[in-house]
Amino acid sequence: MKRRLFLAWMAAMLPVGAAAAATMSVPGIQGNSYTIHLTSLKDVRFRNTIRQQYDFSCGSAAVATLLTYQYGYPVDEQWAFEQMYARGDQAKIRKEGFSLLDIKRFLQANGFVADGFIVPLEKLQQEHLPAIVLINEKGYHHFVVIKGLAYGRVLVGDPARGTRAIPLARFQREWTNRLLFVIHNRRALAVFNSAGDWRAAPLAPLGSAVDRTGLGDITLPKRGPGDI
Repeated sequence: MKRRLFLAWMAAMLPVGAAAAATMSVPGIQGNSYTIHLTSLKDVRFRNTIRQQYDFSCGSAAVATLLTYQYGYPVDEQWAFEQMYARGDQAKIRKEGFSLLDIKRFLQANGFVADGFIVPLEKLQQEHLPAIVLINEKGYHHFVVIKGLAYGRVLVGDPARGTRAIPLARFQREWTNRLLFVIHNRRALAVFNSAGDWRAAPLAPLGSAVDRTGLGDITLPKRGPGDI
């Protein structure tokens, strides 16, 4: 147990954006050394989400993320960007970014049938479908991919910040148009709520049945003078 905690602490000390392999001797184990591979949280967050290359390209990065990681159809952001830009209103794209219509046309050209639906968010969980949504973050409109829903959190693939979990109440405030844009002709291939995606935003190390709203159910033993 102490060894696992020590290794976890070492991983947490790695600077954001760095990844490394290191050999170290673990205290308390005579003559033994272990090689551990440390990966930063930043690297983990972009493992299953494609990073946008331009300020106005969150749409192309979002659709590339959706196809690559939720449907097993590898697409890089540059190719998606070029295809969407060539078919769209280029002046408008440069000013406002891509639209859902641009995304729909791109998907259609690649054999995917997709549409926007105004339905409750929980419908994704029922249908086991990922979706592209437009959220409003501090006045900026931004496309993200909904990868999962669990324990009052929405897991999104954010082209600017990587895979991250947003509390449900906050997500509902930011998701102003209530539109879920989904692919509906490849349901058998859809990946939703996968363990691989959730690794970028793990829950606190308590059992899933534990109430995380407070410390009311946690009992601390009484200690006498000098115990601490």
